[in-house]
Amino acid sequence: MSRVCVVAAGGTGGHMFPAEALARELQARGWRIVLATDHRGEQYAHVFPAEERIALDAATGRGPIGLAKAGLTIVRGVEQARRALKRLDAAVVVGFGGYPSAPALLAALSQGRPTLLHEQNAVLGRTNRWLAPYVGAVAASFPNLQKVPQGVGARVRLIGNPVRPDIRALYDRAFVAPSANEPIRVLVTGGSQGARILSETAPRALAALPEPLRARLKVQQQARPEAMEAARQIYLDAAIDAEVAPFFRDMAQRLSAAHLVIGRAGASTCSELAVAGLPSVLIPLKIAMDDHQRFNAAGLAEAGGAEVLLEDDVTVEQLTDALSSIVGDPARLEAMSRGARSAALPDATRALADMVEAAARPS
Repeated sequence: MSRVCVVAAGGTGGHMFPAEALARELQARGWRIVLATDHRGEQYAHVFPAEERIALDAATGRGPIGLAKAGLTIVRGVEQARRALKRLDAAVVVGFGGYPSAPALLAALSQGRPTLLHEQNAVLGRTNRWLAPYVGAVAASFPNLQKVPQGVGARVRLIGNPVRPDIRALYDRAFVAPSANEPIRVLVTGGSQGARILSETAPRALAALPEPLRARLKVQQQARPEAMEAARQIYLDAAIDAEVAPFFRDMAQRLSAAHLVIGRAGASTCSELAVAGLPSVLIPLKIAMDDHQRFNAAGLAEAGGAEVLLEDDVTVEQLTDALSSIVGDPARLEAMSRGARSAALPDATRALADMVEAAARPS
């Protein structure tokens, strides 16, 4: 009988996508996968390869009343998880952060089942930080993991952030910078999730580049729906060939064709840029919890793969200056590509699956 791995992940893509990559790898190795999440996680889980889904009560709160309600919700979630883990005879429980991770891991710990955590960002998230002292091991995506509780460091292992197979395939392709007069392909990501600075500032900055560079640009930009028409007009007025849309599904294909990416510094973005060996200009989201995007970007920047501009400092002029020193310089693009690739951990999915199998109860 195949062993059961319970994958517990919260309701954001940042938690769910690495969890899905692990689930697919373990399934290929003969494991049965059960997903534990909450109602928010369901929106990311329509293709999640699990034979069963456990809906757990999970919550956070502020103030005495809010915290008391959250505590009761978590207690309910732990009881739900305890019953499910016993019924499934789970061999291991893997948490990816987010609130639903907590009841699943607490239930596993109370039953003496093997546990481990994966942290996507360069800063341990709140749930993972709270649980890290108690789980068997912590898998890190970035070498500079911050906010590690005292005594946990010895159980942290750097493995990287799992990326989808179509992104992993880009690691093996050669990056070729555009030579003189060839199109320069720029991909602007992250604008669909309310990032005004990308929806509005990036088009203006690209439009302010010298005309010989503008004429070579082929831009693909994610933008907020309400900002799309303005962005299209800016590109049209600047005679820049541009495609503007709220969301791109074929991201691997677009990354494969790009010479430069302008975007935020989410964990998945930074990991994918490294694996794809892509030069980037990154603007970390300043309101991200514990400023984790700035730490995510640091590894790429230190390797020479990214230029990082802090959100409070970004102006059209500053972004234009950063872009003009990169897009027209093939040698700089090639060097940034090598730097990005040097920061890659392309086999994170396999390494995480190996950790899970080493930790799990034998069949």
